[in-house]
Amino acid sequence: MSVAAIGIICKAPEPGRSKTRLATAIGEVAASELSACFVRDVGAAIEAVPETLGRRGYGVYAPAGAEHIMQQLLPAGFGMLLQAGDDLGYVLIGATRALLLAGHDCVLLVNGDSPTLPTHLLVQAVKTLREPGDRMVLGPASDGGYYLIGLKHPHKQLFTQIAWGTETVARTTCERAAEIGLATTLLPEWYDVDDVKTLRWLQDELAGRSTRFRDGGFAAASRAFLEAGPQINA
Repeated sequence: MSVAAIGIICKAPEPGRSKTRLATAIGEVAASELSACFVRDVGAAIEAVPETLGRRGYGVYAPAGAEHIMQQLLPAGFGMLLQAGDDLGYVLIGATRALLLAGHDCVLLVNGDSPTLPTHLLVQAVKTLREPGDRMVLGPASDGGYYLIGLKHPHKQLFTQIAWGTETVARTTCERAAEIGLATTLLPEWYDVDDVKTLRWLQDELAGRSTRFRDGGFAAASRAFLEAGPQINA
């Protein structure tokens, strides 16, 4: 049976180093705790992908030595893969290569900052990748980056000389795919929670007030944390 690898790109939550833009509004400890909630919720979204589809979750984590922390946040049965360096491009191509070499038929890499990531988008991505021919699946994020990239073969061109952290990332990645003749399927837009504005989006979505993002995951961990009420100073 074919088994897709679905890896969460994540870092061990640590006050002062996690969600630093959010930390200015809710404090370093709360930002770290919320980051942990995000990882739990994305892990739950992956676990909700039907096993009959063939999938295994992974934590693609940093730093080295944080395995015990990540194992407490991720579902039992998730594999662990240390990030290949600090540059995001190296992290993504390294994880893609490693997981394909491990015998998976396709790889999805997802952002660890999208707690309401809908499971049906993961299912759609896996099914699309299993169509004949080489292809890429990309989930564009609201900030111009992407929350998901799915591949059947490692294509280094998709990850080199990319202006990471800018609003051009998804567009440039699609352009690179076109240059090498790689078929591309775009998923619906979703969002990462990186700052106060997107934290408000998350609160609105969880409260059923969002008109932009609907049908997201329940995000049990993030929901419980936010209902307990960190003070937002913005």
